[in-house]
Amino acid sequence: MEILFLALGALGLGMILLLKGGEWTIDAAVYIARHFGIAPLIIGFTIVAFGTSAPELLVSINANLAGSPGIAIGNVIGSNIANILLVIGATAIFATLIVIPREILRDLIMMMLATILMMGLMMTGDINRVGGGIMIAALLAFIFWQYHMARHDNIDPEDYNGRSFNSIFGALGVMVAGLIGIGLGAEFLVRGAKVTAAGIGVPEDVIGLSVIAIGTSLPELSTCIIAAMRRQTDIIIGNILGSNVFNILMIIGATALIKPIESASIAPQVVSLDIWVMFATAAVFSLLLLLFKKINKPVGIIFLTLYVLYIGLIYGLYLAKDVVTL
Repeated sequence: MEILFLALGALGLGMILLLKGGEWTIDAAVYIARHFGIAPLIIGFTIVAFGTSAPELLVSINANLAGSPGIAIGNVIGSNIANILLVIGATAIFATLIVIPREILRDLIMMMLATILMMGLMMTGDINRVGGGIMIAALLAFIFWQYHMARHDNIDPEDYNGRSFNSIFGALGVMVAGLIGIGLGAEFLVRGAKVTAAGIGVPEDVIGLSVIAIGTSLPELSTCIIAAMRRQTDIIIGNILGSNVFNILMIIGATALIKPIESASIAPQVVSLDIWVMFATAAVFSLLLLLFKKINKPVGIIFLTLYVLYIGLIYGLYLAKDVVTL
């Protein structure tokens, strides 16, 4: 009983840190973007995405080193699914997400390429250090290209109506504090949720795909909902696209560089079902943005419904002791 109360306390503290950290991060990121004439989309794709992906990075590396690669892989796959269906779905309820397709095309392509790369590596064998190195190199090259392209954007530093700061250093300090708050909040949430889930004997792959994936996606959720309230659509889309790319290339890449991820230790269901759900989710999200240029409330509700069905499916398969083969 005491452990349950401690777990609930961790969940509550984590939520407070996530919400406050997300607020600080968004305010500071938008101010910095405007100050330097950089599009908020670029800030969202890089700095904010890296910060909100930090919990997944720490969880995955620690899990793989501890001999639980199922949590590492499940965490990334589950987080990428949750980022779109849960985070975008919930965010769209607060505000319609409107995009300009040509401005996000390269980011969408990169997300799909990273997804296909991870699927290919998982279906052909272990993700070794060579594969990890390729992922890290691809990410660094793309970030460099992003900033190079950002130099051609024409952003007016005076076109800003968000929170003001005394100096750029003050904004940087607030953003760092916000990212730290996000990381700590996610850690408290994951620990509390993991203790509860482990107590009922749920396998690590299922924990990684659901409880830990949701917990480590909460930074994106808090950041995006706060950005939606501030009508910063570019930050939201950039954050999700960047987070999904970072989750695969940085987290799986860094994890494999430190210790190769052995395919034999990953549940068959992850390869036969979950990576395909991740691919389908990314593909549908990309098509909606390119064809309809927005994600509105009805789509958000559909996304949330699909996410609930997906979580129900993986737990149903676990309870039925069944393995899906496609």
